[in-house]
Amino acid sequence: FAGKFSKATWEELINNELHPLQNRAIQGQYAPGSVYKIVTASAGLGEGIIDENFTTVCKGGFKLGRRVYRCWKKRGHGKINVHKALVQSCDVFFYKLGYKIGIDTLARYAYGFGLGQKAGFELPEEKDGLIPSQTWKIKNKNEPWFPGETISASIGQSYNLVTPLQMANLISAVANGGILWKPYILKNIVTNDETVTKKTNPQILKKLPLSEDHLDIIRRALSGVVAEKGGTGYRARIPGVKVSGKTGTSQVIQMKSDEELEKEQVIPYQFRDHAWFVAFAPFENPVIAVSVIIEHGGHGGATSAPIAREIIKKYFKAHNYPN
Repeated sequence: FAGKFSKATWEELINNELHPLQNRAIQGQYAPGSVYKIVTASAGLGEGIIDENFTTVCKGGFKLGRRVYRCWKKRGHGKINVHKALVQSCDVFFYKLGYKIGIDTLARYAYGFGLGQKAGFELPEEKDGLIPSQTWKIKNKNEPWFPGETISASIGQSYNLVTPLQMANLISAVANGGILWKPYILKNIVTNDETVTKKTNPQILKKLPLSEDHLDIIRRALSGVVAEKGGTGYRARIPGVKVSGKTGTSQVIQMKSDEELEKEQVIPYQFRDHAWFVAFAPFENPVIAVSVIIEHGGHGGATSAPIAREIIKKYFKAHNYPN
């Protein structure tokens, strides 16, 4: 803080229910929503459950037992493959796929993408997030894992929690060819006479559990999220630059079926969904990756994608890119 302020002002800050002093980039933990579909698609491809030509049909819902898990598109997406499912963020495709994969395999791939663990960031109190598994639930809830929970987990809901930094690292790895790098703020310390007294050397955390061919399928789909008709991230388009990304909506509370039909503006602010968008650009030779979450912002495509677009535009302008 730059100047003096009263004890009352300080208490107002630390007791504010919106937690303005929290470093959300490394301490905020949110359900990843549909951004997690990148993980589910990767697991399906990696385990041989689907390939690029596999198709299924979305009729607007997936029935498991007596419950129907609805797709965001009530009429359904019709015949759909993994490319179209990512571009249009079809829930039913990933319900079916996640159910076949199983929660423990999903968890293994999520860990492979750097979720559920600290990245070793320089600033203190970085959070782990949470990636659930059968063992985790027995240990922490003293309950068995239920099949319906896998359905929700497959689209980034259920017990899944991630930090914005983890999401930035995930999309960076997808962009750069599959390497998770340790994130840093400090690059170099240089004295007035240009002597380098400290230099941060890049450090690989791990490689994504994904072949080059499967990674290419994911990357092309994420390009389609922004560029193709029906893509949920079309508001991130920048003329002359191929932006790639993935939208997500993170539920704050599980709404009842009749409440899900209400218009978003009549839902109290604190119960509105968080809005995700992760992106990289340009597609051919990525130089920037962005992770945006707007708390209680609603839908990622409408709220977060335009912000990511402006960040990328600003970066390119500052670095005179492309030349």
